[in-house]
Amino acid sequence: MTPRRTDALFATAMLCLGVVGTYARLSSSGLAERDLDPFGLTLIMVSSLALVWRRTAPVLVGMVAVGCGIAYYAALYPGVFAAAPSLVAIYTAATLGRRRLAIVLATALAVGVGVFVALAADDPDPGGLSLLSGWLVAMVVLGEVMKNRRAHLSEVEQRAIAAERTKEEAALRRAGEERLWIAQELHDTLTHTISVINVQTSVALQALERDPTLTRRALVAVKESGHEAMHELRATLGVLRQADLDGPEVGLARLPRLVDRAEAAGLPVKTAVIGTRGELSPEVDRAAYRIAQEAFTNVLRHAGAASITLTIEYGPETIVLSVEDNGETDASTAKHGMGLIGMRERAVALGGSLTAGPGARGGFAVRAELPTGMLP
Repeated sequence: MTPRRTDALFATAMLCLGVVGTYARLSSSGLAERDLDPFGLTLIMVSSLALVWRRTAPVLVGMVAVGCGIAYYAALYPGVFAAAPSLVAIYTAATLGRRRLAIVLATALAVGVGVFVALAADDPDPGGLSLLSGWLVAMVVLGEVMKNRRAHLSEVEQRAIAAERTKEEAALRRAGEERLWIAQELHDTLTHTISVINVQTSVALQALERDPTLTRRALVAVKESGHEAMHELRATLGVLRQADLDGPEVGLARLPRLVDRAEAAGLPVKTAVIGTRGELSPEVDRAAYRIAQEAFTNVLRHAGAASITLTIEYGPETIVLSVEDNGETDASTAKHGMGLIGMRERAVALGGSLTAGPGARGGFAVRAELPTGMLP
């Protein structure tokens, strides 16, 4: 039900109560009362029906209700029900945060009725109007309490909505991070393996008739690459299923296998290790391996006949990984490929950095600097 319809029903109820209660003589004002005539009935009707607009026009409704109430008791009409619309208007003004309006309306009604009571020829008998001041104060106080309660409930609701929104945003962010991680893992695994398979397949086709031994070695390398790809895909899917899998975790410990596969594909690799390896977080260990793997893949795909120099430098707080080749790389293609974007994202996510570009002695160079531990 809309607020306007609610107020219309409330105004109708107030009108019925005022008319029935007054005609039934259910209360007394304490003054020398006269019979209710059409003018007095009109005052009750106008003040009651004005409550339909009590939320949208509290000033006008308050003035009408208080004015009708003062006129009603100035004419010495019976009962106290004519004051009810004024009390409702004062309460409404307070609940809407119009405290000053509520106080002004209450004061105006109290003073207006009080003047006519004071000017009456006889002292009023104990009746409803003797309690009017108390009712006016109660309406102002009750309105303030209701306003504060609504504000508190609204704040609690807003906090709940904000908390729910924050929870949803966090869930979406985690889902996005997981999708990015899956994409990076699958990209690094599949592109490297497929590149190796392509190279070995080309070797096998070229040596199929003239060198069966070389063809056999190439096909064996293709089989091993496929097996390695299946193992890494199972590991990735196992993480998604939160299952425990046998086998080593992806990390720098697998670099010798990466080097062997590159050399089996006809890509000479020179490895240099500087410093002593300390404790690395699993995230850094995985990222370093994936960056090296992607760098090797780029050499296989783009550099043509080339050799690789792999350098790993362990420092107290950082690990520096460098992969350089001496091939003829298209710099524009290498710089803007998805593989390089993935490598940079891995490094930045851990608080590190990655640079890539033409090497000092030709070819292409990738240099990643990673912290040995995760960001706090």
